[in-house]
Amino acid sequence: MEILIQNIINALQFGSFYALIAVGYTLVYGVLLLINFAHGDIFMVGAYIAFFVATFFLGEYGIISPGALSGMTVLMLSIPLTMLLTSCVGVTLERIAYRPLRNKGAHRLYVVITALMCGLILENGNLALLGASRKKFPELIDKAVWTLGDISVTNLKVAVIFTAIAVFMLLHFIVTKTKIGMAMRGISYDKFAIPLMGIPVNTIIVFTFILGSGFAGLAGFMFAMSYPILEPYMGALIGWKAFIAAVVGGIGDIRGAFLGGFLLGFIEIGVVAVFPSTLRDLLAFSVLLLILWWKPTGLFGVAKTTKI
Repeated sequence: MEILIQNIINALQFGSFYALIAVGYTLVYGVLLLINFAHGDIFMVGAYIAFFVATFFLGEYGIISPGALSGMTVLMLSIPLTMLLTSCVGVTLERIAYRPLRNKGAHRLYVVITALMCGLILENGNLALLGASRKKFPELIDKAVWTLGDISVTNLKVAVIFTAIAVFMLLHFIVTKTKIGMAMRGISYDKFAIPLMGIPVNTIIVFTFILGSGFAGLAGFMFAMSYPILEPYMGALIGWKAFIAAVVGGIGDIRGAFLGGFLLGFIEIGVVAVFPSTLRDLLAFSVLLLILWWKPTGLFGVAKTTKI
């Protein structure tokens, strides 16, 4: 029983990372029907931004006296600034790469290819600018370990899980209870009629990228604190996994992205607990494939019909 509870806690932590990234995929897809394949690399950029912001506040650049700010103060200052700067990266991609194609009426296939290229640019741009050497994220808070028998939980794991839940509740409130959320849902339903109602479509799209990229930056920050080794390609695999989790949950639905992220986390940890770790991705993706075979629209997805 203790081993089962420990695996559940570990699965909740991994699922939280997938869920935080998956909601970014599903937000953009829900509004634009665009699969932003650069989103995983925005997560990577967010982790690197968190590294430089945290080291700046710790005084490693000679501007602030070393030790002038406590680790908790640095954490509180770094999180919103990381989310803001990562949002700027996402908005920049939308403005430079996606909007010109959208304004010209380009087919969605070309936008998807552009998103793939943007991801490669972020990866290799990071590699060219910062080099291939890995960076160690500073330890901002003292890690407390709470044990109950053979079960051990750290304060960081609890923070990651509660952060994912808080993000889901905030996004659900924004999408379902606010005017801008209503506009987002309206654009996903009929993007041609929305401008006739006086709603600025580009503004809503920018807000969507701000939300998605900001939470990707938050995921990068939490991931870097949990696994403090950063490298330029760290966002590739976890980004693809989060995208698959969003599809399995029903891409375009926030509940689906959230559930899909945790589902993937539970499957991966369950596989590792029973089988050799080398089979983790093979068996996890096989299970997800069976779910899509059973329900192609995802767990919360609904098949769309086009009226002529």
